Amino acid sequence: MPRMVANCFTASFVLSYADRLIGLGTGLRAPEDGLVFAFGEYRLDLKRRELHRAGALVALEPKVFDLLVFLVQQRDRVVSRDDLIEAVWQGRVVSDSAVTTRLNAARRAVGDDGTAQLLIRTFTRKGVRFMADVVELPELPPRALDEPAGAGGPPHSRASGRANQPAIAVLPFQNLSGDPAQDYFVDGMVDEIITALSRIRWLFVLARNSSFTYKGQAIDVKQVGRDLAVDYVLEGSVRKAGSRLRITGQLIDASTGAHLWADRFEGQLEDVFDLQDKVASSVAGIIEPELQVAETARAAQRPTSDLTAYDLYLRAYEIFLSSTRQIPEALRLLEQAIERDPRYRPALALAGMCCFALLRDSRSDNPAIDRAKGVEFARRALEGSSDYPGVLANAAVTLAYFGEDIGAMMALVDRALAINPNFARGWHIAGLLRVWAGEPDDAIRYLESALRLSPRARIGTSANLIGLAHLFAGRFAEAVPQLLLAIQADPSFPSPYRILAACYAHLGLRDDAREVVKRLRGITPVVMPDASHFRKIQHREILLSGLRAATT
Repeated sequence: MPRMVANCFTASFVLSYADRLIGLGTGLRAPEDGLVFAFGEYRLDLKRRELHRAGALVALEPKVFDLLVFLVQQRDRVVSRDDLIEAVWQGRVVSDSAVTTRLNAARRAVGDDGTAQLLIRTFTRKGVRFMADVVELPELPPRALDEPAGAGGPPHSRASGRANQPAIAVLPFQNLSGDPAQDYFVDGMVDEIITALSRIRWLFVLARNSSFTYKGQAIDVKQVGRDLAVDYVLEGSVRKAGSRLRITGQLIDASTGAHLWADRFEGQLEDVFDLQDKVASSVAGIIEPELQVAETARAAQRPTSDLTAYDLYLRAYEIFLSSTRQIPEALRLLEQAIERDPRYRPALALAGMCCFALLRDSRSDNPAIDRAKGVEFARRALEGSSDYPGVLANAAVTLAYFGEDIGAMMALVDRALAINPNFARGWHIAGLLRVWAGEPDDAIRYLESALRLSPRARIGTSANLIGLAHLFAGRFAEAVPQLLLAIQADPSFPSPYRILAACYAHLGLRDDAREVVKRLRGITPVVMPDASHFRKIQHREILLSGLRAATT
C-alpha cells in the first residue's frame, strides 16, 4: 500500500460555509453568527444551512440555499442578476437558465411562484427583491432527534436529520418463486415500490442501496431501524408462478417491532404496475392517513406496457449497477428492450448512460458509433414531457458528457430533484456534473448529500468523484484516501487509478504514481483519457500533467 495512506485517512472533508463567504463583499454573514431568519412559518438557519417550514425540513440544493440567504440578507433593496452571480457563484460565468432555475427553486421552497411573487418579486430589467417581513432570531436549540414524538404522531425521523418527517426503509422482498434466477424481478419490484413511495414528499424514503445490504440476512427489525435511523420498515415477499403474481407486505414500527399493517395483493403478471401502486398507497395511508395518498397515484404513468421490455430493463439495470466490466452486456439487453418498445424512456436513458460509460472507461470498440448512439438514446428519452427523475438525470449526464451545455443539463437534474428530493442517485449525478463544470466544492456537497440519503450505497463512484473534486481543488493529499476506497470498491474501474496516479505525481511520490499506472495498464491500455468533458482547461491540465509525470 502506498505510504501516504496512514496520514491521509485522517483528513477532514468538512467544508466551511463561512470560508466561502469571506471576502466576497456582498453583505453575506457567516453561519458562526448563529443567526436564524424567521418569516411567516419559515425559519432559515444559517449555521445549520437548513430551511424549515412549520418545523419540517425543506430539502434545498446548496446553490438555492445560498441564493435564498443572499436575498433575505439583502431584503432592503433590489438585487441585480450580477449581484446574485457575484454572491452565489463567486463571479463565475453561469448561464441565465442556471440563475433562473435556482431562483424558481427558491420560490418553490418558500411556497411562492412566478405568478404571485408574494415573497420573491421580480422587477423588470432591475432584478429581484425579497418582500417578506423578516425577524432575526438567535440560533435554534439543538434538535433532540432521538426524543419520542408528541402524542398521536410518528416518532421524529433520525435519517439525515429530517425532523418531523417520517422515514421508511423498504427491505428486499423474499423471492418465493422457487427460482433464484427470478431475484432480479423481485428486486425490480421493490425498486418500483421505493420509487413510488419517494414521490410522497412528506415521507423520507431510504435509498435502495442502503436497505438492500440486508438481502439474504435474518432481519431484526429493531436493529435495522437503529442501523438505518428510520421509523418504519416495509418487508414482504413476491411469488411468481406462471402468469400469476402475489405480493405480500407488512409495515412495522421499527422502534417497537409492532406490526402496523399487512396485506396481500394478487393478480395477473400484466397487472404488475397496479399491484406495485396498491402496496405503496397502502403503506402511505397507514403511516399518516390524513395526507393525500393521491400523491402516489398521480405518479402512475407507465413507462412501458411491454412486460418483456420491462424484464430486459430490470436485467440490464442489475448488471449496470454490478460492475463496469459488464456494461456491454447491459447495453445489449437495453437495445433489445428498446427494439420492443422504442418509446421506453427509462431504457433509452440507461442505454445512453451505458454508451457514455463505455467511452469514459475506454472500453468502446467504436467510439464514434457509441457516441452517436448515446446522444440519440438520451435525446429520445427526453422527447415529450417526463416526470421520471431517473430518466432526466441519466439523459442529462449522457448529453453533458457528449458536449451539450452543462448549465442546461444541471437544470435538468435539478428538475429531477424537485420531483423527488429523496432521489439519492440524482444528488450523485448533480455532484458529478458540478465536478465537470469546474465547481469542486459544490460537487462535494451534492455527493455527500447523496451518501447521506443512501448511507450504505456502493461507495466507489462517489469516492472517485470526491477524489477528483479534491484533485481539481489542489487538495491532492485529501483525494488519496477517497481514490483508494474507490479502487477497493471496484478494482475494474479505471478512473480512480488515473486520478490517484496524478495525485501521487503532484505530491512528488513518483514511485507510487508509477505503481498505480502499472496497475491501471492491467485493466486498460489507455492511460491518458479523453478529458474534454471537463469544462475548465486548468482542471484538464491538473489531471493530464499529473498522468504525464506518472508515466515518465
